[in-house]
Order: sequence, then C-alpha cells, then structure tokens
Amino acid sequence: MYQKLGISKEVLAFGEKIEQSLLERFAEIDRVAEYNQLKVIHAMQECRVNESCFNYASGYGYSDRGRDVLEEVYAKTFHTEAALVRPQITCGTHALALALSANLRPGDELLSPVGKPYDTLEEVIGIRPSKGSLAEYGITYKQVDLFEDGSFDYENIKKAINNKTKLVTIQRSKGYQTRPSFSVKQIGELIAFVKSIKPDVICMVDNCYGEFVETIEPSDVGADMIVGSLIKNPGGGLAPIGGYIAGTENCIENCAYRLTSPGLGKEVGASLGVMQSFYQGFFLSPTVVAGALKGAIFAANIYESLGFPVIPNGSESRHDIIQAVTLGTPEGVIAFCKGIQAAAPVDSYVSPEPWAMPGYDSDVIMAAGAFVQGSSIELSADGPIKPPYAVYFQGGLTWAHAKLGILRSLEELVRRGLVTL
Repeated sequence: MYQKLGISKEVLAFGEKIEQSLLERFAEIDRVAEYNQLKVIHAMQECRVNESCFNYASGYGYSDRGRDVLEEVYAKTFHTEAALVRPQITCGTHALALALSANLRPGDELLSPVGKPYDTLEEVIGIRPSKGSLAEYGITYKQVDLFEDGSFDYENIKKAINNKTKLVTIQRSKGYQTRPSFSVKQIGELIAFVKSIKPDVICMVDNCYGEFVETIEPSDVGADMIVGSLIKNPGGGLAPIGGYIAGTENCIENCAYRLTSPGLGKEVGASLGVMQSFYQGFFLSPTVVAGALKGAIFAANIYESLGFPVIPNGSESRHDIIQAVTLGTPEGVIAFCKGIQAAAPVDSYVSPEPWAMPGYDSDVIMAAGAFVQGSSIELSADGPIKPPYAVYFQGGLTWAHAKLGILRSLEELVRRGLVTL
C-alpha cells in the first residue's frame, strides 16, 4: 500500500528504522492521552451531558442547553471558572483578538514577555497598522524578547511592567519562529513572576496547538485566560469551526459582551446544529492529539538524522504538536509541502503554491488536504517563504496518516535531489 501511495522501498525502510527507535516514547504519549481522555469523560459525566445537548438551536439561541453545557464541560476540564465556546468565533486569531479587546481599555498597555507574537496578531495589536487594531483604540504595546536560547529575560520583563500594564499575553507555541515552545511548567513560572510584581495583571495564554499535549494546562498554573481554536487540538478534527476562551468569570463575561453585545453576553448565539461535532470532537481530542504528537516526533527524528535543524529536536520533551524543520531553501519548503499535500485524503491531486496570504508579511505556502478548511489538527504543513526557510508540520487525525505524510514529504525531497538517503 505504501508503494501505491507513492512511497519508495528506500524511503519506507528509512522511516521504519526510525519508527522502531521511538516505540518507548510513543507508549508514554499513549499514557498521557489515556489520562486526558479520562479527564474529558469525567467532565462530561459531571456536567450530565445527554442527547438533548445535541439538539438544533437557531435564532437568538436563548436556552441553548447544548451550548451552555459544553461551556461547563470546557471549564471543568480546564479547571476554570467559566468558558466561552462558540461557532461564532471564527478562528484562533479571532479568539485572541476577542480576548484582548474585551479585557483592555484605552490607556491600558499590553505586554508580551515572550517576544514577537504570531504574525496575524501583529495587525490585531497594531504592530503593523490595520483598521480596528488595539493601537487605534489607544492601547499601547510592549514586548520583551527572549534570550537566544529561548528562555525568559526576567530582568527586562520586570522593567517593562508598569502602572499601565493591564494584560500579559504568553504564546505557548512557537508560531513561525524557530524558538522552543513553552512547557506548562515554564508558563506557570513566568505567570508567578509577573503576578509577584503586579498581582492584578491579567495573564492570557495563547494555548493553540498545546491542548492535551501534557496532563495539565496553563489554566492549572495561574493563567487568567487560555485561548484556542476548535479546528486545532480541542475540536478533534470534527468541529467545523469555532474557538474557545476559558478563564475567570470576569474575563469570560467581558469576552461574551464583546462577542455579542453589551447587555446580551452569553445568553445569545445559537449553536446552529454543530453541538454534536463540538462534543464528539472534544471527546476524541486526547487521542487525536496523541497521533499528531507521534507524527511530530517521527518528523523530528527523520529530518534530524538527515542533518536538518529541527525544533524541538528528536529527543526533547513536547509541549505542542508543531514540528519546525529548517530546510534552508525555498525549494525545500515547497517540496516538503507538496509531499504533505500528496498524502492527503482530500485534494491530494492539487499542488500547493506560495501566495500573499492576508495577515502575513511574506508569501506563505500551506499544504492541507483537510475535511475542514484550514484545520491544522488535520495533516498539514506551512511556512513563510523567507529565511531561514523553515516549514512547520502539524496534525494528523491518526498516527498512520501522520506517518504517511512525513514519508511522502521525504519522498518529494529525495525525488527533487534535495535529500540523499
């Protein structure tokens, strides 16, 4: 079957040798998934999820029981006071913009102590001028860059916090950077440090790509809000749209009023028939994340053994599902993405090309033959066409598909003479 799917005997043999060396790590991933699966089941049982939660709701959405119970499930799973989980939140960037604009006011200052935020947030904040940015509403921004090894610059973080600092944003995953992603423990240490200087500051964590990778979440170590997309980890590949914000009652109430309208808040916003997918996707998420993690570790070990810089490296502990591989040339990035696309169940016959995607400062190539458009918990790879020419691989609803994708990316590089086995 691998040969029918375009994998040569040489590439398959190379991959299977790497896979055999990873069986012990894969077993540990399965143990984490088992714990998180039980955590989700426990939350669903505690919240008394039943068949009526899957009923269709339209219009204003008053008394949408499925929506309200799902938000209780998220809050219980992530150990927060409240949650907002809505199909009206269109993506991760929207969820983050919502959380920021809901909890910041003119004259406040936003601080990023982990360096530059993800590209699409630059326009949200106003680093790159954009209509409706936080900067246009009189909200200022500071950032403290990480040290070269990816650790926090505590001395300059302390200097950056002042009486205007209202909210601190911490991006768990690396985005389009070649820095390490942060463990929940590291995030907890940073939050404790920030709050020791200014106890009332709101600490928000961009949790995209990190849910269920560890047995605890940033909300377990002091985060006032954690934010993510349902077409990433927590949607389990079934959610067709949506985002979530989980955190303190006050922060979530602010977000609800911003999402809908002052005076309406969480009471409105019909679920429009997506509740079963939201519940079932969340239920499956720990297992799906485990498959994606195995794929990321497999990719790291494959490409590291061929001499390419990878972050995380082949033996490091994992804190998100993203694997960065620095290929060094535009041709390498493009070939990798073409291989991932060729392994997809949907649109496998099309060829991804770099383009000027909205929200980015360079051409970006994206490979994703997904059931849900842009779903990066499904097998996908993308990257900006600019130095150091790194590609970011993530997802795979099953380990078998993630494995095929990585082998197909390697096959593409071999065929183009960019890699020699």
